[in-house]
Amino acid sequence: MTVKPIDIVCAGEVLIDLIGTQPETPFEDTRDFHRYLGGSPTNVAVNIARLGGRSALVASVGKDGLGKYIMGRLIEAEVETQHIVQKEAHPTSSILVNRTTGTPQFIAYRGADYQIEKTQLPDILLERAKILHTTCFGLSKQPARDSILDAAKRAANFGAQLSIDLNYSNKIWPNRLEALEAVSEYCKHGALVKVSQDDSDRLFGPGLSHREIFDRLHAFGAKKVCLTLGKEGAKLSDGRDNPISLEALPLEKIMDATGAGDAFWSGFLFAYLQQHNDQKCMESGLKMAAIKLQYVGRVPDYATALAEILNN
Repeated sequence: MTVKPIDIVCAGEVLIDLIGTQPETPFEDTRDFHRYLGGSPTNVAVNIARLGGRSALVASVGKDGLGKYIMGRLIEAEVETQHIVQKEAHPTSSILVNRTTGTPQFIAYRGADYQIEKTQLPDILLERAKILHTTCFGLSKQPARDSILDAAKRAANFGAQLSIDLNYSNKIWPNRLEALEAVSEYCKHGALVKVSQDDSDRLFGPGLSHREIFDRLHAFGAKKVCLTLGKEGAKLSDGRDNPISLEALPLEKIMDATGAGDAFWSGFLFAYLQQHNDQKCMESGLKMAAIKLQYVGRVPDYATALAEILNN
């Protein structure tokens, strides 16, 4: 991999996650919520930094108390924040999330998160990045969509590896055909793709076989496609050989699933940055996800557990 000073540039949503304190409780019965730093690309940027990588986040927050909280947490995590803009006219975005061991319910209150301008993704940043990562959430509204798609083309030309989490929801992006077009545009540059079974059902429609999901995304131009299957583990396709299939690690108790997919992809990408093979990348991702599932909010330590896998 080309020697570049920034391991990953994450572009997209930074949010306040307000996670319910009562497990498996619908919103109407949830009494209390705890505040956490959230947003899929934000989680990946923080995770990579905590693993010892160098990450930068491109995002927008409100010029308000929640925005200050976000900036403080990112600086504390040693994520580069030079390309985060604080907006006067837009409040910091927040999401209510129910605490669950399955796919969380959520209610989004969107403000500044999609106010990402092209000037926040200059060539000088993209030239220095090994990976540019984003999400369907990040692409779901303008001007962020055009800004990130334009950056993807330039980053690919500079030799960066593209990555995307297809965290598609019609509540966030009602126009599914528009979403498919944007995903195709991003993937055509040889992206690494993470997609869950739920994401695929929402984006492509239910009933597709795993092979059909892989084929569709490879047809878009994806280099590798990782399909996460919850307690059933994950599969990885490179479009040539038979997919790799690994089981999830056994857990005695699951505390919360929020952020587990981001933890998985962080582990996968961190191993990829270290040029491990596909098997190791998958093992790294599954280990990270297993650790995250045992905590609500921030995880004490990923690096030690991950080192045991990557150094063997």
